[in-house]
Amino acid sequence: MPAASRGAIIVGASSGIGAALARELAGRGYTLALLARREDALTALSASLRGSALPVARAYAHDVTDYAAVPGLIERIATEMGSVPLRAVIYCAGIMPLGQGDVWPFDEQRAMIETNTIGAMAWLDAGATALRARGGGTLVGLSSVAGDRGRKGNSAYQASKAALSVYLESLRYRLAGTNVRVVTIKPGFVATPMTATVKTPKPLTSLPEPIARRIAASLDGGAEVVYAPGYWRGIMGIVRALPGAVMKRTTF
Repeated sequence: MPAASRGAIIVGASSGIGAALARELAGRGYTLALLARREDALTALSASLRGSALPVARAYAHDVTDYAAVPGLIERIATEMGSVPLRAVIYCAGIMPLGQGDVWPFDEQRAMIETNTIGAMAWLDAGATALRARGGGTLVGLSSVAGDRGRKGNSAYQASKAALSVYLESLRYRLAGTNVRVVTIKPGFVATPMTATVKTPKPLTSLPEPIARRIAASLDGGAEVVYAPGYWRGIMGIVRALPGAVMKRTTF
C-alpha cells in the first residue's frame, strides 16, 4: 500500500524522536495523528508539516497516563482520518528523571513506569484491536538498549524499558498469525531534550533523524527487533555477557 494512502498515530510526538518521526513520515506522505501533553508544541509541529506532501496532520493533546481514554481516542482518530486507513500505531512517549545524586525519589520512579511502560501497554493493546479491525498494520514500541540489562544508575528507567521490551515480545507472539506486526525499536544514546543533561559518549550518540528513518523503514517490513544504530546489538551482546562482579565495578 502506498504511504500516501496510510494513516499513523505517533504518541509522544512533540519533541525528540517522535517529532523527527513525524517529519519523516510526513515526507513519505502519511496522514498523521500527533499526540503529546504539550498542545502548543504539537500544534506548531502539525502546522509546519502541512506544507509538505502530507494530506493531514492533526494534533491531539493527551496525557498517556489517562489510560481509560485510549480506546475511545483511537476510534476518534481513525474516524477523523476519513478514507485514509489507520495502518500504524507508534509509541514514542517516555520520560527519564535523573534523580538527585544517589537518591532516586519514588514518585519519579513510579512516573517512569506509568509513562514508559503502562502508557505503552494501553496504547499498544488498544492499537492492536484497532488495527486488526481495519485490515492490519504495524505496532511500534520505542524501547531502549537500557532495558537489555540492569546497570548502576537509573534503575527504574532501565526496568521500564525492559518491561516494555518483554511486553512487545509477548504481544508479538499473541498476534502471530494475524494481520498485525509488532516491532521493537531499541535506540542507544540519542541527543534529545530528554537526554540534554546526560553525559553521553559523542561517538556513540545519534541524532533523532536516523532513528526516525529506521522506525519509518520498519513499517514496511523487515526485522521485528531493531537496534538503532545497528552496532548497539553487538555492544549490548557484550554488556549482557559481563559477569555480575564486573558490573558492580562499572560506572556506566
